[in-house]
Amino acid sequence: MNYLARNGFAVMKIDLRGHGSSEGDPGGAYYSADYVKDTLNAYSALQKASFVNASQIGLWGHSMAGNILTRAIATKPTIPAAVIWAGAGYTYVDLSQYRLNDQSYRPQPTTNPQSQRRAKIRETYGEPNATSPFWELMAPTNYLSEYKGEIQLHHAIDDSVVSVEYSRNLVNILKETSVPHELFEYQSGGHNITNPNFTPAMRETVAFFKRTLTSEKQ
Repeated sequence: MNYLARNGFAVMKIDLRGHGSSEGDPGGAYYSADYVKDTLNAYSALQKASFVNASQIGLWGHSMAGNILTRAIATKPTIPAAVIWAGAGYTYVDLSQYRLNDQSYRPQPTTNPQSQRRAKIRETYGEPNATSPFWELMAPTNYLSEYKGEIQLHHAIDDSVVSVEYSRNLVNILKETSVPHELFEYQSGGHNITNPNFTPAMRETVAFFKRTLTSEKQ
């Protein structure tokens, strides 16, 4: 985020509920609306800041935030720009197909309310599949045709945590809409897109936000 700030952007890093020093319980990114609410509330708060142009605020997210951002722009399609690095979980079917390999993840106990809710959903509606009306309604990708902004994706091919196929699959979906979008793939960099590709990825991110958000856009 320092890179964006050094390039003239006001940056708000969202501390989601139950993370860091934030109050509340972590709701999970994929089966709860909690983090989407936190994101949109932060967005609305930033719109009220005197030093920010309320119509020129974009979203940037990494990993599970790919799902959060996609759900956020599906909910608020007037958000002008979204950048996702190494995102995952757009259609829910892709979660079943590509999985995640996050060794740092510690599953919640089965007695946790979020775990019980997720288990109840799967018990009632089955595993995610493309022909299920329920899972079709759940997937934010089914609402992206209403999105008025632009999307930029970045993903390293050697990402061992979140497969690059998530981003490729999202691009195939976006091709069926009128949403302007672009995907940058990198041969190396892993899940965090580290150097030598971090700097080029950030340069593209800055250029995208300047084009879609700031007075520099043509």
